[in-house]
Amino acid sequence: MALCWCHSSACLSLKKKIASSQIRKSKYEGQSIKAIPIRVLTVGKRRSKGTQLLVEEYTQKIKYYCNIEDTLIKSNPKATSDVRSQIEAEDMLMMQHITPDDFGSVRLTFCIGGPYGHGSLVRERADMSIRLSSLVLNHQVALIVLLEQIYRAWTIIKRQKYHH
Repeated sequence: MALCWCHSSACLSLKKKIASSQIRKSKYEGQSIKAIPIRVLTVGKRRSKGTQLLVEEYTQKIKYYCNIEDTLIKSNPKATSDVRSQIEAEDMLMMQHITPDDFGSVRLTFCIGGPYGHGSLVRERADMSIRLSSLVLNHQVALIVLLEQIYRAWTIIKRQKYHH
């Protein structure tokens, strides 16, 4: 395609048509989107100051779009060295936090497991399992990646700038 540097009305009209055809439109454009509340359940120990700062920053950003709740569930509540007992104890604690609101479309709940993953109860209860990365992420990094992706998704849906 040849480029024209003139400013004739025909060229400007053609340039506008080309530019508008290259803009990707959101499939949700013009639609009303109901924002359901989000809850993130994370198994782990006390968060580092840096992690907590990032969690607070992203939850503040996400609250502009929807309600979000962040819950930290104590890792290894029985202080056992047996891995299977630790997984089962964390599994039971996680299930105690899952309520009838987590069934259907009342609230979206993300569960981030401890160092050995989720127990069978949580895995069986899950409607869906997602992978944030092909890498193994500790719970703090997984939480930050999840929150960042939720925020990024909202900026895409709302057609807002993300990096600026």
